[in-house]
Amino acid sequence: MGLLQLPQAPAAHAAPTGPRSVDVSIDSLTPTAPGKGDTVTVSGTVTNKSRSTVTDAHVGVRRGPAVSGRSALDTAARRTGFSPAEDGPEVKGHTADVDALRPGVSRSFSLRVPVKDLDLGDGGVYQLGVSLSGRTQGQYEQVLGIERTFLPWQEGDAGKKTQLTYMWPLISSTHLTAQTDADAQQTPVFRDDDLASEIKPGGRLQQMVALGKDLPVTFVIDPDLLATVDAMTKPYRVHGPDGPAGKNQAVAKQWLNDLTEAVKTHEVVALPFADPDLASLAHQGKNVPSALGHLGPATELASTTVDTTLGVKPRTDFAWPVDGAIDSSIVDVATSAGAHNVITRSDSLRESDQLTYTPTAARPIGGGNTAVVADEGLSTAFEGDLTQSGRATEAVQSFLAQTRLIGLQDPGRQRSIVVAPQRMPSTSQAQAMAGALRTLETTDWTQPLDLSDAAKAEPDEAAARSVPSRAAYPSSLRRQEMPTEAFRQIQETQAALDDFRVNLDRPERVVTPFGNAIMRGMSTQWRGNRAGAAAFRGSVRDYLDELTRKVHLIQKSNATLSGRSATIPVTVQNNLLQGVEGMTLKLTSSQPNRLSAGEPQRIKVDGGHSQSFKFDTTANANGPVRVNAQLYTADGKPYGQPMTFVVNVTEITATVMLVIAGGVLLLVLAGVRIYLQRKRAAVRKTGEGPQGEAGPDGAAEPGDPAGPDGRNGMDATDEDAGQPSDPTPDTGSGNSGPSGSGEKVDR
Repeated sequence: MGLLQLPQAPAAHAAPTGPRSVDVSIDSLTPTAPGKGDTVTVSGTVTNKSRSTVTDAHVGVRRGPAVSGRSALDTAARRTGFSPAEDGPEVKGHTADVDALRPGVSRSFSLRVPVKDLDLGDGGVYQLGVSLSGRTQGQYEQVLGIERTFLPWQEGDAGKKTQLTYMWPLISSTHLTAQTDADAQQTPVFRDDDLASEIKPGGRLQQMVALGKDLPVTFVIDPDLLATVDAMTKPYRVHGPDGPAGKNQAVAKQWLNDLTEAVKTHEVVALPFADPDLASLAHQGKNVPSALGHLGPATELASTTVDTTLGVKPRTDFAWPVDGAIDSSIVDVATSAGAHNVITRSDSLRESDQLTYTPTAARPIGGGNTAVVADEGLSTAFEGDLTQSGRATEAVQSFLAQTRLIGLQDPGRQRSIVVAPQRMPSTSQAQAMAGALRTLETTDWTQPLDLSDAAKAEPDEAAARSVPSRAAYPSSLRRQEMPTEAFRQIQETQAALDDFRVNLDRPERVVTPFGNAIMRGMSTQWRGNRAGAAAFRGSVRDYLDELTRKVHLIQKSNATLSGRSATIPVTVQNNLLQGVEGMTLKLTSSQPNRLSAGEPQRIKVDGGHSQSFKFDTTANANGPVRVNAQLYTADGKPYGQPMTFVVNVTEITATVMLVIAGGVLLLVLAGVRIYLQRKRAAVRKTGEGPQGEAGPDGAAEPGDPAGPDGRNGMDATDEDAGQPSDPTPDTGSGNSGPSGSGEKVDR
């Protein structure tokens, strides 16, 4: 639109230069594609942008010449000056006076012009302008401002209809975390509750469903959105310290119900789960092991999620790189998981200058793969801020004009055209798109076609099929890609998850939320938000580490080991809600020659419990020994932090045992000796006197207990060289009395 102050000359000779004076805005135009008997109504506002009051003003409609082609349409849209030859004369009898416009003042207008008075002639696209003419500071009347739009017009047979495929994307940013509450239901935790504002009545996604259900479109869905909304239908919590419980279950259920009804009569294409950034994978993640391995599971999960949630079987053989920009590496990655149809855009797969018409979208690119080339002009028609009605009207008229011009390029050749709009249209953008598609349903120059049929359409032989090189990828998009380090972090998180899952008796409770979160970390929706993406990936790994630490060894105090062998208990604490099994607990002695720590043990601990495992140890030498306790996964990888304690070995050797045994034996023998000595003493004492006193020849007297051989019949003693002996040597000495008898004294 151009608005300018013209030189002091008659309007017919106005030059297309000068400062802007009055801003003219076309806020609505109905019907957007009029028929022969219709009346066109144009409404809008005029605003005085100058410092002078505008007087004797009126607005009028100008019908310019027919636009010759799509490039001419672009040229006309960019024109800013007023030209009587290019903008045409006012349509007589259909003007509206405007009261004096002081500086900064706005006035609304509405003009009604029968189509027959526009003199449209043959079918085509015509420039339609609304101008304000008036005076400033007593000057003569001149055009002070003008805005143009385009009026598609058809009279008679339009020729072969253009087959039009419109992709209707249902995609949102990442809202779910990997975290779930520590309860049996695994209550999901959301990053925020912003999704509720998108699916509630009047919200962006609610409008996309409400509008799309009655339009000839193909729903293109990120299954992560369905999984997230489905999680909202049940109890959920919003992240944060003491985060509040979610309260939008009813809104979520209604949105899913509405979508389920809408897709019953529409084709559904499911992107890989979480809409992974294919270009980032191809350029930054391809050389990181396992990075591409996520595409296959993401595609499988996409089919399952859509089927389970909506009850329809989606197409999963389409890949959609961001903005449809492709190169050879992106195509390789996109098709690696079975997506044989790559949605690109005509500004990426450019046509030669010799092609005079817009070709059919489908192009074979080798390997059984097809590039579905969306039209750039139609795909970008509704971008930008369309909250102002004037901008929305301009976008709708431009879109309709382009579809009409495509049919006029070669009326005898039917083409299949695909439109791939922005991934997340705003509410105003969705409403403008819907308005344009509703208009096309009333015209005769297009007919709807599903995306799968567009991919199978007969390709034009002259259309471009050569995939651009990697160097041709736009630098503006490359700067938004995920860095290689991001894919390394994702790889490390996946490896940690794999190590953790094998130890659980219910691994699906961990694999599902974490696996989905890892996929979300690669989403296209993180473009332009590198810091947010890094924070999300970090939060996933932090939470996984937190769960891993819930299974740990309880620290032991130092122990003392007495003897050759003993049992050492080591306790495993499991604070998870599920049991762990399959792990091995191993003790390692820092000095195996001094202490053998026993055999490793397989462990199994129920959730929320601790259990001690006993190790039979053997000591070979005395002294302190450092012992290391470590858990290992089933494949032999260390799990968690090791636990170290000291065992002080005080083993009793065989020599010491012999000494102790000898000492005990001596004590026993000493007791026997004392007993025998006291018994002999008692016998001697009773044998003293006339009857018991020994004679000179040493013969026993009557009553002497000794027999003829001199042995005591009550005490068996050892015999050594024919001499009587006691069990232990007698340490006393006898004094001979006058009678010649001897007395032993114990000491």
